[in-house]
Amino acid sequence: EDLRIPPAYSKTFIGPPHGIQVERDKLNKYGRPLLGCTIKPKLGLSAKNYGRACYECLRGGLDFTKDDENVNSQPFMRWRDRFLFCAEAIYKAQAETGEIKGHYLNATAGTCEEMIKRAVFARELGVPIVMHDYLTGGFTANTSLAYYCRDNGLLLHIHRAMHAVIDRQKNHGMHFRVLAKALRMSGGDHIHAGTVVGKLEGEREITLGFVD
Repeated sequence: EDLRIPPAYSKTFIGPPHGIQVERDKLNKYGRPLLGCTIKPKLGLSAKNYGRACYECLRGGLDFTKDDENVNSQPFMRWRDRFLFCAEAIYKAQAETGEIKGHYLNATAGTCEEMIKRAVFARELGVPIVMHDYLTGGFTANTSLAYYCRDNGLLLHIHRAMHAVIDRQKNHGMHFRVLAKALRMSGGDHIHAGTVVGKLEGEREITLGFVD
């Protein structure tokens, strides 16, 4: 249920592209938790309506909004359109509130090349953060994205979609604590580790242990 990694070995990995201190410096927000939400309904909105929902949340006081793990590039909302409308929402909310805002743009794609292309477009738009589904995308793809984010000033949020296939059953698979440590070495500024309240699977003490 756990894995001990020698420091000499862990230091050979990239680790987080930036980390929490750099994130706070980029946002100019200190001394409090960062507050965000996932846009719902996760599927079915047009790109324009999705961007409008982002704007309303950010204008209402949130620091971040977020794509859900299966918001990708469907016929009703292609990724490029979503990126454009979300960037517009960010800049509009920033202008009206005087605060730096962000939206976790899901760059997960079917190939590593396509994923990097989406991250490049996000950087060109000037947004602060992208997101990756690291288990469905794979560790090698995740490390490639982490290197790109480190070199180009993008924060990287990691979603744990598909983790339950590996960690939910107690008599096989591996514990999420191990998956989180592997991600820590692969690269990610923060990971979707569950919640101590609400609908997500996991007990309070175990979830807090992931965070620690």
